[in-house]
Amino acid sequence: MKVGLIAIACFLTGFISAQSANFWVKKNDFGGFKREQAVAFSIGDKGYIATGVDTSETVLNDLWEYDPALDSWTQKANLPGSGRRSAIGFAANGKGYVGTGMNVDDASFGLPLNDFWEYTPSSNTWLQKADFPGAGGTGVYYATAFTADNKGFVCGGKVAPSYYINELWEYKPSLDQWTLRSPFPGGGRYNMSSLSINEIGYVGLGTDQDAYRCDWWRYHPGTNQWAQMNDFVGGNRGGASTFSCFGKGYVCLGTNGGLKGDLFVYNPELDYWYPRADYGGSERKQAISFTIENRAFVGLGSGVSGKKGSMYEYIPEEFLDVNENETQAQLYPNPAVDKLMITTTTGLPKKVLIRTCLGQICFSEELNGTALEIPLTDFPSGTYFCEIQAEKTTYYTFQIAGK
Repeated sequence: MKVGLIAIACFLTGFISAQSANFWVKKNDFGGFKREQAVAFSIGDKGYIATGVDTSETVLNDLWEYDPALDSWTQKANLPGSGRRSAIGFAANGKGYVGTGMNVDDASFGLPLNDFWEYTPSSNTWLQKADFPGAGGTGVYYATAFTADNKGFVCGGKVAPSYYINELWEYKPSLDQWTLRSPFPGGGRYNMSSLSINEIGYVGLGTDQDAYRCDWWRYHPGTNQWAQMNDFVGGNRGGASTFSCFGKGYVCLGTNGGLKGDLFVYNPELDYWYPRADYGGSERKQAISFTIENRAFVGLGSGVSGKKGSMYEYIPEEFLDVNENETQAQLYPNPAVDKLMITTTTGLPKKVLIRTCLGQICFSEELNGTALEIPLTDFPSGTYFCEIQAEKTTYYTFQIAGK
């Protein structure tokens, strides 16, 4: 176990600063059936969700596209292969890739899959590619995948009820070629989590038949070498969801026997973890996640009450800083005392929401003109976030001074 003093110190200071600068926003529910164990990826300004198992325990082969500008879902061409759960999905060079998985809900009656498919958004078509060769070509499910240097990497997974692998395979789309790389040092396991930051891969967590894990490993594609990093501070777990934005990695949700609803951020430069705002929805495992231009979306999965269809967007501090440089609206005075004025450059209908530092909505109103005056006499002093919903949602931060 690798735990440094810097991780402990930054955990505490990060907690203090982060709690007032991040929140989740509820989005429209997923357009397909409620489900878990689906795959997701993003291409350009769209997100994609495919496969999974629904509330009737049916495995699926459908594909859905998400448009964040409209907060809307559109069904696309089905994956030509069989329905599946616990598959892998990633995007590279403007195309999506989906493969492996289990062909039925109950693995006792099914077979692991090794087929692999490429999706082209412009033509809405699928093309079968070279089969995944891992585990001797017998197929795998519950593997994890990430993208680095325009290549896909597939790690670990389950082959049989008590048989797990630690293989790492690289897929090069330009050659439709798989190459065996240095194995994952943490041993065979499944339900791991992975992400990439600045073309470097990170893999960890997961479980085998003995225990859930919390270790975290860095993989450098150029040198084909692994290095152990500081353990994930959120505790042992599998089935977690991950995403990257603004040069940092995030791990949320999952299970260690019970369900999780937390979120932690990883700083790769300093190799430390600290918590962020808990997930906006209910606790769950086997959820999906994808990012679009540093906007992170997390949803679906399985919770206490069953399969989920809800989706939430995470707004990090860095995203607020970027959006405040835009000129779509002005908020003044800032800090405010008795009232807040909002003016916009157009008269298009907009919805204005004000949230507390924990993401709770405390004001909501339509902005049908170019200006809105909001009385603040009943608002406690503190930091707030203003969300203006139009063709493109923008976020602004402001303070209410002590009265």
